[in-house]
Amino acid sequence: MDRIRIEGGARLMGEIPIGGAKNSALKLMAAALLTDEPVTIRNVPRLADVDAMADLLMQFGVTLNIRRGDGPGNGDIVRLHAEKIDAAVAPYDIVRKMRASFQVTGPLLARHRAAKVSLPGGCAIGARPVDFHIQGLEAMGAKIVLEGGYVLANAPQGGLKGASFTVPRASVGATETMMMAATLASGLTVLRNAACEPEIVDLGEFLIAMGARIAGLGTREIRIEGVERLHGADYAVMADRIETGTYAIATALAGGDVELVGARLDTNVGLFTHLRNIGTEVSQTNRGVRVHRNGLRPTATDIVTDVYPAFPTDLQAQFMALLATADGTSHIKETIFENRFMHVPELARMGADIRIEGDLAVVHGVPKLKGAQVMATDLRASSSLVLAGLAAEGETIVNRVYHLDRGFERLEEKLSGVGAKIERLRE
Repeated sequence: MDRIRIEGGARLMGEIPIGGAKNSALKLMAAALLTDEPVTIRNVPRLADVDAMADLLMQFGVTLNIRRGDGPGNGDIVRLHAEKIDAAVAPYDIVRKMRASFQVTGPLLARHRAAKVSLPGGCAIGARPVDFHIQGLEAMGAKIVLEGGYVLANAPQGGLKGASFTVPRASVGATETMMMAATLASGLTVLRNAACEPEIVDLGEFLIAMGARIAGLGTREIRIEGVERLHGADYAVMADRIETGTYAIATALAGGDVELVGARLDTNVGLFTHLRNIGTEVSQTNRGVRVHRNGLRPTATDIVTDVYPAFPTDLQAQFMALLATADGTSHIKETIFENRFMHVPELARMGADIRIEGDLAVVHGVPKLKGAQVMATDLRASSSLVLAGLAAEGETIVNRVYHLDRGFERLEEKLSGVGAKIERLRE
């Protein structure tokens, strides 16, 4: 099993190309099921999760061709053609690997009018039930039962019907499921309390490029007027704001001056506001975002994770590693997932002083972290341990980095390109 070795203390200088957003690319790939015409998706990151989604789509009879990019910053080009859907069964062996694969349910139901999809897996950071997806599809007339660990869904005769639905807790997944299903439903679908994440907008713009009629993207009310059919499209995935945020935090932790090529300030306001608060310079350039920090200890601050545009839960673990070295005491309140503090014991092995009180982490900053053997528990936790290693004294070994490979493309290559002393140990 691969490991990552980091020798801490190196400042980061140079540029890092930001890849396509994983959380967008996976949903765009699922949306290709909505048309019998070819779809081309550009700037797709090369990740284990993308491979899993490709495997799943091929189960349905989708023809898939990938043209590889030639280096960091040059994403893959994926061509998908769901000319016909041979089977609408998403098996446990594939869906258990990645939660996002459950979102084939909406497109399958809308076009094929039936789906059998395993309940999902993914990182062990909380229950993350699919109840909201099911409630939304049922509001559109779908008949859904749970049987043997599978969701069995059937559309009514004549297909799904437009409906008004209030999305519970502004769920990103439920918003995406409803948007995709509603594109081929008869009549108008109104989603209230919809999620506003940039990835939602990216999916909506892709669907519009396929001929969907959607208004209100980026707001709490999205309106979709169903059409009889969608056509092919050629579309580029947005830059990954979580990868952007991770490398911005890395620069703040290790110190240095890095340009994140392809990144945008407006998709990461919640993070960049806090980075500025602790003494980091952040500015938009004509190629991306520049992050600069002089290497002094950051100032303690408090954050609360919440739905966009608040501080993203997917950057909480990375930011905790930064605050572990801050001058003073910080508080991190996690409101999205109930088990997203599993990285704390591993950070403690590196000398961090963190106390957990339910959904609150109290972080007493220490002058310096110490290198140690640590173990990743989930995707974002794994990146937080790598970041902690960049600023720690001595050597850090991060074990179980297969979690990391689900969401970060060429991480060690990108970090070593700006001066980090990092390498992958293959076994």
